[in-house]
Amino acid sequence: MIDAPIERCFDLSRSIEVHLLGTEQTGEQAVGGVTSGLIELGEFVRWRAKHFGVTQHLASRITAYDRPAYFQDTMVEGAFRSMQHDHFFKALAPDRTEMTDRFVLAAPLPVLGLIAEKLVLRRYMRNLLTHRNELLKQVAEADQWKSFLPG
Repeated sequence: MIDAPIERCFDLSRSIEVHLLGTEQTGEQAVGGVTSGLIELGEFVRWRAKHFGVTQHLASRITAYDRPAYFQDTMVEGAFRSMQHDHFFKALAPDRTEMTDRFVLAAPLPVLGLIAEKLVLRRYMRNLLTHRNELLKQVAEADQWKSFLPG
């Protein structure tokens, strides 16, 4: 639940700058495609970050878009066999939004990957998304939210 209008929440969730908040541990950077501002339908961003002590590259593209209710980003290159992230937004009141994520990934190796998914990756990714969503909520509810959007 975010105490902010749905349009603000939707746009801030597409902001590269908001995405990069709180990434000190991973050193995440946008290094290709859309590297600042808001990412739009059909556009991609290439990320570089260190996870589990290994520098990794991942590119995701916005593959579905229905402002301000929904968008989807899909991995187009990276360490996983597949990854898809659905972002849902529902206005509960003029200044109250429910934001829900659906995140589906498949590890690269069939048997070992499945074990890694169940033992480590699911919890790791859930914690990462929860942390990012908490930061997005803080930005959306703060007076300085406009500094994270272009124009």
